[in-house]
Amino acid sequence: MAVGASGVTVPKDPGEGPGAGPGQDGGTRALPGRLWPYALAALPLALLAAAAYLGRYVRPSADEWCFLPVVRDEGMLGLVHKFYFTDNGRVGNGLLVGAYAEFPVAGHQWYGLVSGVLVLGLLWALTALALRRAGQSVPRGVPLLAAAMATAAILFATPNTYKTFYWPAASVSHTLAPVLAAAAAIPLLRASGRRGRTVALAVVFAVGVFMGTLSEEASVVALVVLAALVLLAHRLLVAPVRRHARLWAAAGMAGVAVGTLILVTSPGSRHRRSRFGADSASMLAPDTLIDAAKAFVHILGTVLTTWTYLGAVAAGVLVGLLARPRPDARRVLEPARPGLLLGAGALVFLVSGYLCTVITYPVFGARVITTERTWNDYLIVWVVLLVAAGALLGRALRRHGAAGALPAALAAALCAVTVVGLALPLYELGGKMQVRAERWDRQDAVLRAGAAAGERVMPYTPTKVGSMLEPFAAGGKRIWPAQCVADYYHLDKVTRGTRLP
Repeated sequence: MAVGASGVTVPKDPGEGPGAGPGQDGGTRALPGRLWPYALAALPLALLAAAAYLGRYVRPSADEWCFLPVVRDEGMLGLVHKFYFTDNGRVGNGLLVGAYAEFPVAGHQWYGLVSGVLVLGLLWALTALALRRAGQSVPRGVPLLAAAMATAAILFATPNTYKTFYWPAASVSHTLAPVLAAAAAIPLLRASGRRGRTVALAVVFAVGVFMGTLSEEASVVALVVLAALVLLAHRLLVAPVRRHARLWAAAGMAGVAVGTLILVTSPGSRHRRSRFGADSASMLAPDTLIDAAKAFVHILGTVLTTWTYLGAVAAGVLVGLLARPRPDARRVLEPARPGLLLGAGALVFLVSGYLCTVITYPVFGARVITTERTWNDYLIVWVVLLVAAGALLGRALRRHGAAGALPAALAAALCAVTVVGLALPLYELGGKMQVRAERWDRQDAVLRAGAAAGERVMPYTPTKVGSMLEPFAAGGKRIWPAQCVADYYHLDKVTRGTRLP
């Protein structure tokens, strides 16, 4: 893909402001024609499509062995009841888990496609609306490109893509949850009158309540983001929207508080805290706070040295290079506040990441540094921050007359290289998933046939992928979730098998 070789100025789109000509902003030059953003966006979209295709090799494991028999026998509401009264109190989580568990194996196979499209669509809408409310116009396809690169970074730059994207139970709690929380901003960005503002308040409150019963970590991140908006609205937002933005943030915080109250007072949450010793006292103990800080520093070391996150920066640079002011736009951001915006974003990321580590440390202990799925709640803030930093860098280059073909070419090339960097481990993971699926299917057929023939006790051989838990781990010492496997196949018990059928 050649970038800017002909020196053709990016054509105006119909929605682009009149100040978009080369004489206005240093003569930004990029690919000729109007379709190049779509061509570049096709790379991360192809990666997402390939990942969704590999979802055909997903099979139940870990917690899902226990979810599936409940949904089969008692329906989705039975699982919600079990979560609220026995497991963890997460009513919202039970609804989403029950939604895919209603379709046992097929629900697992289709989950990646459905959740990937949902994440991409929500981020695409947020990107387009955020640019519009920032008073900026970009060529068509650029918001899709930025959203696709951000989605690829969120789903595949993680150390464990299987638990982030393919394991539905983890994705619902830690990958999809923060994106759903961010989507509550869509009505706010679209609101233009009293009715729209009222709808935005109602939506953010409802989403807050749901979030409080879906994921404690995502709720913490939402509270930190909303608190930052309340505190910094007078510095970041233009005067006409500050009051409503603060009311919106307060409504969201109130919703999260209500949802969290429902969760923490549930019998299931009390049972979980007693089982893990994860009460407020243990979380706030000096040793826990210090150990959690050390663990978070270790996590930061992994995140900051993951080079594939640079794809988000590169996409942001292209946004900044190509954006033009829209004089007719209802701008909400105060101009010329890049340092404050990035500083606030970095602080939100660090504070929310540390607090998430604090609340998960009593459960996982030192293993929190290898429980990568719990990082995803705040890594969305990291990816959004990187895109914003790239956009501000691109804008600075454009304003200083350095927005020629070379910066755009380098940013586009970095996007492409990043996609390749994400595709290689995904391809390797896909091969492992296929092997596991074939073994799982053979064993599934044998167990079903045995149960149908009247067998009550049968051997089960673990089939692992992506560091997932299976019965008889640790050399057979860790039995869980063997009884759930037995329930799934209508057996009384499964014993440790040593070889697959």
